[in-house]
Amino acid sequence: MKPLVHIIDDDAAIRDALEFLLHTHGIANQSWPDAEHFLLDYRDSMRGCVLLDVRMTGMTGPECFDVLHRRACRMPVIFLTGHGDVPLAVDVLRAGAIHFIEKPPQQALLLSAVREALQRDAQMQAEVDQHSGLAERINQLSPREREVMALVLEGKLNKVIADELDISMRTVEVHRSNVFDKMGVRSAVELATLLSRSPDRAGGA
Repeated sequence: MKPLVHIIDDDAAIRDALEFLLHTHGIANQSWPDAEHFLLDYRDSMRGCVLLDVRMTGMTGPECFDVLHRRACRMPVIFLTGHGDVPLAVDVLRAGAIHFIEKPPQQALLLSAVREALQRDAQMQAEVDQHSGLAERINQLSPREREVMALVLEGKLNKVIADELDISMRTVEVHRSNVFDKMGVRSAVELATLLSRSPDRAGGA
């Protein structure tokens, strides 16, 4: 999905002002009149960030934030409040929100926070895409190729691998070549570097 700033506020005037401000600075956005409507439309594939009002009729901002946490939402959340509430600010920032901004927000402060949030989202998405692509490459390996890869990563020579797996050195060479081709690397060092970026290690892939 296209990255958006998801504005959730029960004050129509505030929503309109935020939409206009973001639009004039070339930042795509969409708004909802309350947390309930947003959660009905929420999808795991949503990207961007969330501008979330603290005090709303019905579900409050922090309650919505808790639901998003339970749904493993990765989008950064910026809280907006018309009430100075330091303890609440501390709580939501500890829980993972990236900013707590008082209304009416200073334009420069709000735009800076939104751009930071969108950048964080883009970085997280890039990491997800990288890990997903790496998992796909690992899944292309045969069980024997995975065994060979694990032993290559331990720094073992072809002869040692052949002895451990009870196969010929020529077979090890073929499997090793296949591993490098499928993983898109040219050496054991490149392979180790590639897999070091993934939470899934070769031995557990």
